[in-house]
Amino acid sequence: MNTSIKTIVLGTVAGVAASSMADAQQAAPLPGSGAAKNVVLVHGAFADGSGWRGVYKELTSRGYRVTIVQNPLTSLADDVAATTRVLDRQDGPAVLVGHSWGGTVITEAGVHPKVVSLVYVSALAPDAGETTAQQYDGFPAARHFVIDTHSDGYGFVNPEKFKIGFAADISDADAAFLRDSQVPINMSVFATKLQNAAWRTKPSWAVIATEDNAFGEGMLRAMAKRIGAQITEVQASHALFITQPKAIADVIEQAARNTMRADKAR
Repeated sequence: MNTSIKTIVLGTVAGVAASSMADAQQAAPLPGSGAAKNVVLVHGAFADGSGWRGVYKELTSRGYRVTIVQNPLTSLADDVAATTRVLDRQDGPAVLVGHSWGGTVITEAGVHPKVVSLVYVSALAPDAGETTAQQYDGFPAARHFVIDTHSDGYGFVNPEKFKIGFAADISDADAAFLRDSQVPINMSVFATKLQNAAWRTKPSWAVIATEDNAFGEGMLRAMAKRIGAQITEVQASHALFITQPKAIADVIEQAARNTMRADKAR
């Protein structure tokens, strides 16, 4: 090929590629002015951060920077430390989101100065000085959610009860994968008292799965009401962080657009 022609062709290809990249970048809508652009997702017990994939995809397509914490599930302090490390890396205000046990983690870690709002996804929300276990007092037992605790103090969801208790609205194959890839939690974490309750000083939202078999009837709504959260209900199981990515992303976006550090002291 003639050198001058080759140069023109290569230049044209490069220009088209650059234009395509620019178009792709412009295709993702940016968060509104004044909105928090960072989102940190915290998983709960018996799972890992990969379950947030759908929420991650939904939010990044809207222009948010999303980071996922991988909790060791060895102690509350360890999980809070893992979350704090991620928050320290954010380049500005962040929405902190927790599922299930992750709600306890964000309640403690959410006092971080970069956190502007909290989102509880079928999540626990203790107060300072309380334990997570205390949140179950006064509510009926979740009869379909059975935890097998081993001699070392770590618990797994009972294999026979896993689908109905944890993931009733996903396929048998996907439920089996979640069941067989469980991350056990140190059961002593539920007896650990919290030192902080971020929901007392920062605005909160709650997404509640109406068919969540991991909690007794009325428990999720009672916790959400106590912390003054704006509540959204979705028809889903405890695995709503997997099955309802758009609904959860919509609520996170609401939280991102509210950057006021409202004093909700009670």
